[in-house]
Amino acid sequence: MTVQTLTIQESEADTRLDRWFRRRFPQLTQGALQKMLRSGQIRVDGKRVEANTRLQPGQAIRVPPLPEGPAPVPDRKPVSERDARELERMVIYQDDSVLVLDKPHGLAVQGGPGITRNLDAMLDALRFDAEERPRLVHRLDRDTSGVLLLARSAAAAAFLAKAFRGRDVEKTYWAVVVPQPEATEGRIDLALAKQGGPRGERTMAVDDPREGVRAITDFRTLDAARRRVAWLELKPLTGRTHQLRVHCAEGLGTPILGDGKYGGIAAHLEGLPGQLHLHARALRLPHPEGGVLEAAAPLPPHMRETFAYFGFEAPKTPKPRRLAAPGKR
Repeated sequence: MTVQTLTIQESEADTRLDRWFRRRFPQLTQGALQKMLRSGQIRVDGKRVEANTRLQPGQAIRVPPLPEGPAPVPDRKPVSERDARELERMVIYQDDSVLVLDKPHGLAVQGGPGITRNLDAMLDALRFDAEERPRLVHRLDRDTSGVLLLARSAAAAAFLAKAFRGRDVEKTYWAVVVPQPEATEGRIDLALAKQGGPRGERTMAVDDPREGVRAITDFRTLDAARRRVAWLELKPLTGRTHQLRVHCAEGLGTPILGDGKYGGIAAHLEGLPGQLHLHARALRLPHPEGGVLEAAAPLPPHMRETFAYFGFEAPKTPKPRRLAAPGKR
């Protein structure tokens, strides 16, 4: 096979580069794709790009010689009965199109360096009676707990991915920060950029949006204790890596309790749990079959302990539900 130059069609608009390659060249593994991107063998309009680059109609993609034949089957280890039972207990909502999980703190969503156990590798345990394996449609950090959405079919995954990209999803997080912010509510509009370092990749705030990507978070204080800590409601309007953690630490000057990566020693208080106090409380989004899905998850054990210590009273967690579209019964 020789080098090809292919043009993006209207029907392929806003597709991620790695997904475009999987559809056109299913024999190409993600690892091989990443290697070709790093070496510059794959280019878009003559420029080096990353796997998550969104494609637009008319763009020209340089495709180097690729291996022939079917893609190898991923080497997934069988899910143990113990892990399968644990995953099933995480399910808080299920229908023909979606699954909603209450992800615990400490469980990685996907694999990576130093990660030996992750949700993505165990999703066969959540197939239930579906023909297809569930698909991740958004992510949570390993140390963030709460609502995580899965699609049960390719069609549902495409619908939900579009909803997340189009900002049709309302995301609500709870966090405990140290100390209480000066403002009780407001908007953080602070661009972010990724930066490598000896301890792995970090996200940093930048003053000039041209040097990063715009990130916006609305916040309000739900309760506070002697200005020592505050319980915040956070609503991200964009979905950047570590956005809430950086916005709290650098935008408000009040790191999330337990977030040593961005808050250092100031993010820890003696006598309180040391885990990250960031919880994906709720999602509200369009359902693939119509109507609106609302789902919420209760606080994880370490945050319940901290809430009890400071006397914060979280409201009762409503059961996930699918609401009919306006005008329908």
